[in-house]
Amino acid sequence: MSISVTRAAIEMEQRSDELSPYDVITLLLDGALERVDQAKATLAAGNTEEAGELMGRIVGIINGLRGSLDFEKGGEIAVTLDNLYDYINTRLCAAEAETGNDILVEANALLNQVKSGWDGIAA
Repeated sequence: MSISVTRAAIEMEQRSDELSPYDVITLLLDGALERVDQAKATLAAGNTEEAGELMGRIVGIINGLRGSLDFEKGGEIAVTLDNLYDYINTRLCAAEAETGNDILVEANALLNQVKSGWDGIAA
């Protein structure tokens, strides 16, 4: 199994000139969730090395999300998200073959909560 490009990354590249900051965050969240799914499948297939690389890519995406936080405008919400992103990254970096799936399931649930809240902003 080789690591494929995420749909979110393709869309980000194709639409880079027309994306709003809101769209960029949406695509980063989508990309992180896609990578979580890929890592879970790769881990289930027994390829721990590739799963580890995918988890590293998730950490990179989350670092991008952290870098986008505006603490002046976002206040307590930005601080809470920063702490959540830090927690997810710490968990992913601590994952081992035996614990990886559980950590990915947890990361998936947390990122889905953030995504749900983010999607709610558009409405």
